[in-house]
Amino acid sequence: MSTDSLEVLAWGRIGLGAASLVSPAATSRAFGVAHSPEVGYLTRIYGGRALALGTAYLLAGPAERDRLQLLSLGVDVSDTVTGLGHLVRRDSSLRGMVMVTVLTGSYAAVGAVRALRRHARQP
Repeated sequence: MSTDSLEVLAWGRIGLGAASLVSPAATSRAFGVAHSPEVGYLTRIYGGRALALGTAYLLAGPAERDRLQLLSLGVDVSDTVTGLGHLVRRDSSLRGMVMVTVLTGSYAAVGAVRALRRHARQP
């Protein structure tokens, strides 16, 4: 069985989610965000969500994968729009916001292309 782009994204979610749960300080610093207890808490929340989405996708059957892919797309679009808002307002670390917005935007772009392709194939 070949690995497709959505499986690669799922593994990426799992890896980043696990890193965020195990070491939120290192993860936040890698994204250029100053660590604090509050940032650590939010990083772990993000990590749990990413780990759950990635694991659920890989364990799901075809019909469930379609639904999980759309759910993940919604999360990625929301995260990207939020990041763009911070970039426009310039109220956060520029490096950190660019990094996370590019990351979530990439996930959203891949997910959107896959959803559009699937929709185009349906009668």
